[in-house]
Amino acid sequence: MSHCIADIAAALGAEFAGNGALMVRGAAEPQQAGPDDLALAVNPKYADGLAQGGARAALLWPGADWQTLGLQAAIFAPRGRLAMAGLTRMLDPGPAIAPGIHPMSVIDPTAQIGAGAAIGPFVTIGAGVILGTNARIASHVSIAEGAQIGPEALILQGARVGARVQIGARVIIQPGAVIGADGFSFVTPEKSGVEEIRETLGQRDEIRAQSWTRIHSLGAVSIGDDVEIGANVCIDRGTIRDTRIGNGTKLDNLVHIGHNVQVGDDCLLCGQVGVAGSARIGNRVVLAGQCGVNDNIFIGDDVICGGATKVFTNAPAGRVLLGYPAVKLETHVEMQKALRRLPRLAAKVAAIEKVIQKS
Repeated sequence: MSHCIADIAAALGAEFAGNGALMVRGAAEPQQAGPDDLALAVNPKYADGLAQGGARAALLWPGADWQTLGLQAAIFAPRGRLAMAGLTRMLDPGPAIAPGIHPMSVIDPTAQIGAGAAIGPFVTIGAGVILGTNARIASHVSIAEGAQIGPEALILQGARVGARVQIGARVIIQPGAVIGADGFSFVTPEKSGVEEIRETLGQRDEIRAQSWTRIHSLGAVSIGDDVEIGANVCIDRGTIRDTRIGNGTKLDNLVHIGHNVQVGDDCLLCGQVGVAGSARIGNRVVLAGQCGVNDNIFIGDDVICGGATKVFTNAPAGRVLLGYPAVKLETHVEMQKALRRLPRLAAKVAAIEKVIQKS
């Protein structure tokens, strides 16, 4: 599908210059763009790439001299990445899931399938499932009994939705995600070694045999509207109450959310983040890649944690954290500066020791 420059600019709420009727079929990096592509050069540092490619039109930074760059048309983006969000939405055809129900899928007769739903092959839908209007379900998805899927949801290949899970409107679930597996909950008849060292901070009077008894998961998972869940994400069901993911929250690939966890609205959890059971995360929290959150703690609204931060205690709202264990960003920077100075400090101490020994 082709789009003219004027229509793209209107959709992005941006200004354009030059030939607004010029048609483009896709987007490309400047040096790889052909005559039918819109080159993405939203920063002056990408200008040299335009000369290497063959684009006739480009998405440029405000004030760019598009004619000197050899273009026939240009769209000006005050906020480049935001413009790219709108542009990619226009150009993305989405997954090819035919309307209706594929004959090779199995749907329980008690399930309610909303109008306009599209269900691919090898999908299984259990008893009492409610599937919202215009929901799209790709191949090899399984949706267990009693689950509710909101309107306009998109569940991609091989995802698993457990029993009684509730998923809101316009949710996107990437391939391989598992929503509603049992929580990792076990207990010992006697006080376990883990409980003992938590109380004593490492001291153990006796090491003895112990065995684990399963605590079953009676809760489910509740996911709000406009949530996105990455590939191979795992969200465990709650023990009694539901594990909850708030509206607008985005989970990257390989994120693990433990049982009973409560995640607020508009959070961003990046790849390989792990949140242990019963932790509570406020609204608009950002956890960068490989962050870890201890069980039973609270992270306040608007907290930002840098990559690989490990949070073991409550974090107040608005705090910026980094490190293992997590400390304030400015404290972590000072600690790292001091750490780099240690070899020189050790050499100075050694020199002082030699002087003292000779005296």
